[in-house]
Amino acid sequence: MTTVVAVALVLLVLVVTNVWVHFGPGQVHVVTGPLAALLLLVLARVAGLSWQELGLARQTLVRGLQVGLVSAVAVAIVYVAGVAIPLTRGAFRDTRYRLGPKAVLYTALVAIPLGTVLFEEVAFRGVLWGLLSSGFGVTLATVLSACLFGIWHILPALSLARTHISVKGSSTAGADRRRIAVTVLSTIVFTTLAGIVFAELRRRSGSLLAPIGLHWATNGLGVLAAARVWAISPGDLAIPEAPVPPALADRAVWQRIMIRLRAGRS
Repeated sequence: MTTVVAVALVLLVLVVTNVWVHFGPGQVHVVTGPLAALLLLVLARVAGLSWQELGLARQTLVRGLQVGLVSAVAVAIVYVAGVAIPLTRGAFRDTRYRLGPKAVLYTALVAIPLGTVLFEEVAFRGVLWGLLSSGFGVTLATVLSACLFGIWHILPALSLARTHISVKGSSTAGADRRRIAVTVLSTIVFTTLAGIVFAELRRRSGSLLAPIGLHWATNGLGVLAAARVWAISPGDLAIPEAPVPPALADRAVWQRIMIRLRAGRS
């Protein structure tokens, strides 16, 4: 199998998975995510990639785990500060994360790792990056995989624009369309930059565990931080009983912080 054919098949799997994640039954994503990741790994191995090229070599796992843990701790420190500071606290006020304790823990510790992080890291920083780097070089692999990662988040951005208190605001149709457009574009930019950071962590550590740690911390700890904000300033909304599907939990927290800071200056 040639690199071009393998990349085309990976892109097909990504398109199908993205549609399924956002329009299929959310309860099964914790199963379909790992299964889709396994399918991509089989495709990569058939295409001739080694475990080292996929970021899954045994000799790099410890290094990747160390980098991932350090990254997660750094994100945790930032989130603790963000929740503690009133100006940035509103960045975490997403109505989807106003959850009960069990749903919060399930979303952060099960749904996001299995349904979102595992698949996306295997797809973008494992298989896709490995195929592109082996065929076209590391720089192009990083840029293309990051751009595709940004495009991958268009559907989550549309959902964010409809549900996050910091961005949905206006009741006029024109203003709503502008908000949606800004939210989608800024989400693409932020997640593309995040894709570059994740790819660089994967390259430098040689392991997928490094971007997995940072990716989970960004999303999973974001859910915990949001739940904490709702707990200390509950507002008027009722707590939903169902956990958040992984596709809806995958959010650009950094984007919301920047939006909140901009609103505070206006």
